[in-house]
Amino acid sequence: MKRRVLFLMISCLSLGHAVSQTGYRISPVPFTKVKVTAGTFWGQRLEASRNTTVPLAFSKCESEGRYRNFENAAAHLADTSQVFSLKSMGFSFDDTDPYKTLEGAAYILQTYPDKRLEAYCDSVIDIIGRAQEPDGYLYTARTQNPANPHNWAGKTRWVKEEELSHELYNLGHMVEGAVAYWQATGKRKFLDIACRYADVACKEVGPNEGQTFVVPGHQIAEMAMARLYLATGEKKYLDFAKYLLDYRGKTQTKSEYSQSHKPVVEQDEAVGHAVRAGYMYAGMADVAALTGDQSYVDAIDRIWDNIVSKKLYITGGIGATSNGEAFGKNYELPNMTAYCETCAAIGNVYVNHRLFLLHGDAKYYDVLERTLYNGLISGMSLGGDGFFYPNPLESEGQHHREAWFGCACCPSNLCRFIPSLPGYIYAVKDGANGSYGTNGTHRTYGTGASVYVNLFLSNTATLDVKGRKVTLSQKTNYPWDGDIEISIDKTTLKEEMTLQIRIPGWVRGQVVPSDLYTYSDNKRPRYTVSVNGNRFLAIDLEQGYFSITRKWKKGDKVKVHFDMEPRTVRANNNVEEDRGRVAIERGPLVYCAEHPDNGFDIMGALINQKPQFSMGKTEIAGTQVVTLTTDAQTLSFDEQGRLQTKDQRLTLIPYYAWCHRGSGKMRVWLPQDVSSVKP
Repeated sequence: MKRRVLFLMISCLSLGHAVSQTGYRISPVPFTKVKVTAGTFWGQRLEASRNTTVPLAFSKCESEGRYRNFENAAAHLADTSQVFSLKSMGFSFDDTDPYKTLEGAAYILQTYPDKRLEAYCDSVIDIIGRAQEPDGYLYTARTQNPANPHNWAGKTRWVKEEELSHELYNLGHMVEGAVAYWQATGKRKFLDIACRYADVACKEVGPNEGQTFVVPGHQIAEMAMARLYLATGEKKYLDFAKYLLDYRGKTQTKSEYSQSHKPVVEQDEAVGHAVRAGYMYAGMADVAALTGDQSYVDAIDRIWDNIVSKKLYITGGIGATSNGEAFGKNYELPNMTAYCETCAAIGNVYVNHRLFLLHGDAKYYDVLERTLYNGLISGMSLGGDGFFYPNPLESEGQHHREAWFGCACCPSNLCRFIPSLPGYIYAVKDGANGSYGTNGTHRTYGTGASVYVNLFLSNTATLDVKGRKVTLSQKTNYPWDGDIEISIDKTTLKEEMTLQIRIPGWVRGQVVPSDLYTYSDNKRPRYTVSVNGNRFLAIDLEQGYFSITRKWKKGDKVKVHFDMEPRTVRANNNVEEDRGRVAIERGPLVYCAEHPDNGFDIMGALINQKPQFSMGKTEIAGTQVVTLTTDAQTLSFDEQGRLQTKDQRLTLIPYYAWCHRGSGKMRVWLPQDVSSVKP
């Protein structure tokens, strides 16, 4: 019985999304309960992940020596006279590539059972398990050659954890993969391996005498330990997660790069390595939900405000500079040198999802959706076999997609994220529950159940609402148009339920939940909502949601329409690189100009002051996308040095689809003021 209860708890997790009866008041609907329609925008992405990306990642683990590291470690454990040179081992965190790929495979197995894939995963887990030391420590960068470990590892365990060893980072990804695989298959072997390594960390790392007093140099163990606590019921894992956060800024290492410059509850600005930061903020939310620590929530709220008002790219990307893969200064958002690491975009989704679960406000999903449709999926080709590490907003042709990377964190991270996408669509709130208010207050809601519709894509889902089953489905061509039909296909719920439909910020005239970006075209898009053909009058939205409360029955249909027009966006004038320029959006998609669609130098193009757009279609990498075309001019000098203009038709494509047709020029922010164009 205990196994079943814990399974039901962990079923509410997607990529470490901690849900607790006394924690998050809103529960995400598990991705295992949502079936995305094949052939649709996201159906194609999931199929590419299943058929191409995950198999590719496993093959790279074989060809790039990831499995060999475990095999060498096992050989040394079997015969200590066998030691191996670590000169050929790339990074001390290479062990995480199999862990992350196993996690992605686990998500696929829950949706598409596959005995061959499961057998392969089992064989990989066997390889991993044989490399575990007798007390549970599992870190191949040391075990292959304890006397001369990887030069990032340090002579003894944990001593370089805050620098480069990544021992706790490896543990974190192991736990994430192990819990997912146990959830998918019911097999405990990988979970037991992870628990044994976690037990070593809990015993040897900490502030007490005889322990090594460090915190993670690269965060993720915090959210992983919270997830392991939910999977096992062992409170020591939650206590360890809280230690890793409580003591940050109090150990010997104090650096903005790793967000250890001050205690986490005193932080109010996003600084340093953007991936580490995103993982830490997500871990803070998980621990806050499980412990009720309001100081964590207050800190995350402050940091989130800083990001969305001063450090967020129009694509939802975070991390302005390659120097430390880090956030820049306030309003420092360069375009061609933008780093916007794919992993950082995934971290940004994690954080905003958790903040929604804490606060119930649609603004977090507005940021999540922007990141998802632009700065995140741009990191993987439409075919699932080409990747970006950084995702710049401008290029002279120096950027191109890679089949893999020596530092493979981004491809393997996409392996585990894309298959989990269905878990972000819906959420449920059953009856009275508390919520952390954005002003630090604690609010109480009514007793009725709510179902949140947060993302719009064709799917069928079975939800557990107050112990009753509600099956609903969506039909839509979103993000290409704004028409969504939500049907109640089956319900055993006899009482009233509130359907909370998110009205995106781009419909409500808000680019992001701040003044960092604003629409500049004076358009006023509208939305309509109807139930069974009866249209609702406009109502005040509660935290960005259109609420419909009724006793739902089988066959009820909700139709939602969002006006979806091309919009021009201006950046806050403090963003120096975007002055005099506009970005073009349509719905949740940011557009860009790219060389194959335009027979002139797009870097010299000037958009009209009042641009009009026409829509078209084109095929990129076998997938049809909606294009936008508008009048523009190019400026140039003649032989006498006189300025000349030439009328052009400028074609734009969705940003996520760029660089599928060869490397060349690309630009998101397009000059609209003469002062910002270079002839």
